[in-house]
Amino acid sequence: MRAFREAVEAGDLDAVEALLAKDVVFTSPAVLKPYTGKAITAAILRTVAQVFEDFRYERELAGSDGRDHALVFTARVGDRELSGCDFIHVNEDGRIDALTVMVRPLSGAQALAAAMGARFDEITKEAEARSGTS
Repeated sequence: MRAFREAVEAGDLDAVEALLAKDVVFTSPAVLKPYTGKAITAAILRTVAQVFEDFRYERELAGSDGRDHALVFTARVGDRELSGCDFIHVNEDGRIDALTVMVRPLSGAQALAAAMGARFDEITKEAEARSGTS
């Protein structure tokens, strides 16, 4: 998804959030249960943007129906390098309704999980503030 890629690469997280469907489902590489909703997904993505260093997309793949996309990336978390893929599905309105992230190797995934886990209280507070529930 070109708009998502361009927004991420530009660091325009408001534009990223605008591309998310209200009921988007985010599946993390570190947590079994997916997160549902625009507010929590946006808060997670904002934090990931702070945690990842030297982030760059390497490749973009698209399904024949135009609704499925894969963006292959590389990044660093501390001294751990990782590669990964954002699997994106868009709904009939062109908004992202499913975002699944996978990363490797295990040491990179562990570094990412630790960095995000350390910030999860902040993520939750931001999501609550954005959804108007706090």
